[in-house]
Formats: sequence, structure tokens, C-alpha cells
Amino acid sequence: MSSHFVEVSDLHFDYPDGQPALRGVSFRIGRGESVAVIGGNGAGKTTLLLHLNGVLRPGSGVVRVAGLPVARENLPAIRQTVGLIFQDPDDQLFMPTVFDDVAFGLRSRGLAEAEIASRVESALATVGAGHLQARPPYRLSGGEKRVVAIAGVLAMRPSVLVMDEPSSGLDPAARRRLINLLAELELTKVVATHDLDLVLDLCQRVLVMHEGMLAGDGRPAEIFADTALLQRCNLEPPLSQQRRGS
Repeated sequence: MSSHFVEVSDLHFDYPDGQPALRGVSFRIGRGESVAVIGGNGAGKTTLLLHLNGVLRPGSGVVRVAGLPVARENLPAIRQTVGLIFQDPDDQLFMPTVFDDVAFGLRSRGLAEAEIASRVESALATVGAGHLQARPPYRLSGGEKRVVAIAGVLAMRPSVLVMDEPSSGLDPAARRRLINLLAELELTKVVATHDLDLVLDLCQRVLVMHEGMLAGDGRPAEIFADTALLQRCNLEPPLSQQRRGS
């Protein structure tokens, strides 16, 4: 079996108006890696993530997960393997209670209620949100919504966790709790983010996107020390590094 769990080969994608969004992106991610995807606004980060579990289909090129091409006939298996967490948790939370939201994917898979209850309770306990299960999602804080959305994905037992701006809108304490939670999850993780200090805390590797292309690929220390690369891609070093240099 290949040690590369996620493989993207010469991926191209155009928006409906013909504007190129991805232009020949290629990379491989090993099982268990934590990888950040960074870049300025419009660099193609979210578009790339949406290809990893088939929300979007390539114009050309191939995406493979665990050796399977992300194609129509493989989508049920791909979506069991790749859990996607959107930038706005309100896009994922729509049921009357937290329990029902976390159970939604399991019920759609036809699992027995006893198994569903066990998985929901386990997932909520993992994210420290067991006390929220009877609450309506619209009454939760931003940080609570974020961890409940994660619990809904964890209940499906994916091997890959794909997250779009997971720390967006969180206060410092909620952000720190989220980073600690994600660091403890023994999954392959792909995180698109503008929070470069989160990258330092969580990720072993950084992919830099610029104008729909892969402009850099390396360890965080290497990427954030490359001033010319950061400037070209409309990025700055993490705030913690800027403070040390001042």
C-alpha cells in the first residue's frame, strides 16, 4: 500500500465564469500528517479542499484518497474516509438539537439507534461537549458550534479531517481549546487557514497557494523564514515570530 494517503495530481479547476481557480496543483500527503494550506484571499485554498471529498470535481487532473480516485462511483467510500468541516459551522448545524446534528450522518447511513447513541456520546465527549447534546445549535457560542461540527464529523470515524479556517471567529480561549483538541486527534489533517500561529502549533508541513498554483511546500520554519515567498504570496510571518523579531 502507498504511504501517500492523499494524492493530488495536476489538478485544474475553473469557476463557471471561466476564471481559473486551480492551475496544475500536485502534492502528496502521508498517513497521519498534519498539513496546513495557506495563501492570500483568492489563492484557491477552499476550492482545493472541496476537491478532497468530491464536493467539487476536477476540470482535469486526479485526486486520490487511500488509493481511490475521487470520482462519482467512489464518493460513498471517499466521504466515509474524508470528513470535511466548513468555515462556517452554521453550514453544518441545522437539526433541532446538538445530538440530532451529530447523529445526522449516522442515521443517513442507516446505523442502529443504539450504535448511533454510542457514537454521538463518544464524539461529543472527545470534543468536550457532552453537556451540550440537548441544546439547540442556534443557542451555542461560536466556539461551541465549532466543536459540535467537529463532533459530527468524528462520529463518522473518518481517517482524514479537512478543515477550512477552523479558528475563524474564536476568542483566544476557545481558539486554544480547539488547537489542543486538534493536536490530540490521531488523524491525517489538512487545514486551510490564515491563522499562521495555529500552523506553528498544529502542523508539520505547509503548502503555500498563490493564484491557484502551489508556490511552496515545506516545514513551517522553512516556509515562514522565506521572506520573498511570503511577500509574493501576500503573506506575513506568524505574529509570534514578528514579536520575537521586534
